Amino acid sequence: MEILSSRLILRPRDRERSVRFYRDVLGLAVSREFAVGTVFFTGGGYLEVSGAGEHGTSPDQVLFLQVRDVRAEFERVRDHVEVLAGPARQPWGLDEAWIADPEGMRIVLVEVPADHPLRVDTRGE
Repeated sequence: MEILSSRLILRPRDRERSVRFYRDVLGLAVSREFAVGTVFFTGGGYLEVSGAGEHGTSPDQVLFLQVRDVRAEFERVRDHVEVLAGPARQPWGLDEAWIADPEGMRIVLVEVPADHPLRVDTRGE
């Protein structure tokens, strides 16, 4: 399979509220808008908020957003989001903060520390 593009599609109960959250609170850039949806850039992928959902989000779904400075981003948004867990170093070495969007979609903000194995160049070993 040759993948040319990909995106996560959210079908919130209140689309306009969710669009405001991702655009105005998180500050995601808009890739495109159409009659019933908005597509946001999320680094190497896209998040589409479109249509209308009936069941809401699943606790099994998580939106992973890697950021440069998890503490700074958490402080910037903390008064405008549901906080699930503040920034903390996890046993696997990543710094994470957990928040939720207005529909309850869990979002993990992740910083990869400079000394984490994901950042270490192992080509010389």
